[in-house]
Amino acid sequence: MSEKIAGVEIPDSKLVQDATELIRDTTPPLIYHHSRRVYLFGSLQARALGVQPDPELLYVAALFHDTGLVPPYRSDDQRFEMDGADQARAFLLSHDIPGAEAETVWTAIALHTTPEVPYKMVPEIAATTAGVETDVLGLHLANISQAEIDEVTAVHPRPDFKRQILQAFTDGFAHRPDTTFGTVNADVLEHFVPSFRRVDFVDVIQNSAWPE
Repeated sequence: MSEKIAGVEIPDSKLVQDATELIRDTTPPLIYHHSRRVYLFGSLQARALGVQPDPELLYVAALFHDTGLVPPYRSDDQRFEMDGADQARAFLLSHDIPGAEAETVWTAIALHTTPEVPYKMVPEIAATTAGVETDVLGLHLANISQAEIDEVTAVHPRPDFKRQILQAFTDGFAHRPDTTFGTVNADVLEHFVPSFRRVDFVDVIQNSAWPE
């Protein structure tokens, strides 16, 4: 029997069951509960946006979107978003999901910290970012009723979430600071890692190998 939270149905499929079991068993509760909220809030925001994402693809995108912050998914040499995107694509392909759909999920995760752009793309990509922005940044909360918010957070609570997710971000990419160039992730390191120095885009241009 499928589960329903705040009017949002969680598909009762083997793909979704396997994704749930994997992420619940291999990531901290912070990541698991946040990821489930991203699916639920993303689905609710999709209604406000007038788009209809594929529930299974959105669910996998939501469940894997922050896996790149934590072992065993965290790498040393690329953006954490790409770590999660790679893992989700591999997971989908291993479940015989077509390559084009796996690429959609890859893109949804890879772009989930990029402002504005995802909203111009297909529903799964737009809804993933919308769910993330709702839960992490509190954006567009007015699109969701208080009753819906209460129901989601009753099942997947967010105690001390702001501090904990910022700590997870810091721990997730402080060891690979170069990957934060040009991203919002650099803001996190600038706040919490005293030795971090942001790469300046203007300096890169002015000091490039091109002669004037």
